[in-house]
Amino acid sequence: MSSILTNNGAMVALQTLKSVNNNLNDTQKAISTGKEIGVAKDNSAVWAISKTMESDIAGFEAIEEGLSIGEATVAVASAGAEQIVEKLTEIKELVVSAQSENVDHAKIQDDISSKVDQVAAIISAAQFNGANLLAFDVDGNGSTGVGVLASLDREGAGGTVTAVEITVDSVNFESSLNLSASLTSITDTTTAATALGEIEVLLQVAITGAAALGADSARLDDQSEFVSNLVDSMTMGVSTMTDTDMEEASARLSALQTQQELAVQSLTIANEAPGTLLQLFR
Repeated sequence: MSSILTNNGAMVALQTLKSVNNNLNDTQKAISTGKEIGVAKDNSAVWAISKTMESDIAGFEAIEEGLSIGEATVAVASAGAEQIVEKLTEIKELVVSAQSENVDHAKIQDDISSKVDQVAAIISAAQFNGANLLAFDVDGNGSTGVGVLASLDREGAGGTVTAVEITVDSVNFESSLNLSASLTSITDTTTAATALGEIEVLLQVAITGAAALGADSARLDDQSEFVSNLVDSMTMGVSTMTDTDMEEASARLSALQTQQELAVQSLTIANEAPGTLLQLFR
């Protein structure tokens, strides 16, 4: 049945055109913004997940900065410890040379005293941003180590977030390598023999401390690399969920533009249909 009051064909064509136009607008928005899911109404579940992950990414980026500071702090202390090992080795050479009778023990002691002062100076100077891992008091507030934020552990999608730290302990060369009090002054072969035993003990303490700092430095470096890779992976995950697939969107845009042209033509044809009824009354 045909009616001049109700054009069913035009109504269907109009609804189709509206649907195509809405899809076309969504596709154009996705292409222009680069985000297929940019607001919660696009897909509330995926949007919520992406926002949680983005907050974690921001947290891990801050952790990367903290790890960089921690690495620098340990690197300075490690370099100082290795330099101290070299100075103690030089002191050992002087002590060994003092074992002979026909040497100037006073001169040797003067050289040793100079190197002892150098060791003390290295211990005092091996600080970064106010933290000295060679000292008894690391930060001036009684701390015996440095805590470096290393990771965030999340329990479930929206669960509790727990901070995980890596603690780097002070090697406390300030106390264990107090050469002025621990090393016998050399005046003859007898005191030289005593000093040889003492310097060997002190050298092993320095080597052990330097090795510990080296291990801590390597651990922080590994953690920093892991966090960097984790941030990249999480960023790629969020991108996969929310970013526009430009190749797919381009193909969809072309298809929708064709559908829009056809829908317009269909609406035009449907609107012209009542005009044919005039032929019945001629």
